[in-house]
Amino acid sequence: MKKIIKLEGLCCANCAAKIEEGVRKLDGVKEVSLSFMTQRMTMEVEDGRADELVEEARKIAEKVEPEAEFKVLR
Repeated sequence: MKKIIKLEGLCCANCAAKIEEGVRKLDGVKEVSLSFMTQRMTMEVEDGRADELVEEARKIAEKVEPEAEFKVLR
């Protein structure tokens, strides 16, 4: 299942890379890509675990970049 998330307010590409790296380590995430330029993260996750993994990704993003707004687009 594919999820697209908007992370408005990322301050730097290094923060985006840290978030991407953290999300990539989550069990159940098949693929992840976070673009600092577009401030969009695309996650390919195991079916049936999307909500759980999106919430875990939110926690990682809040630790790295607490000011960024995390919005699930689809």
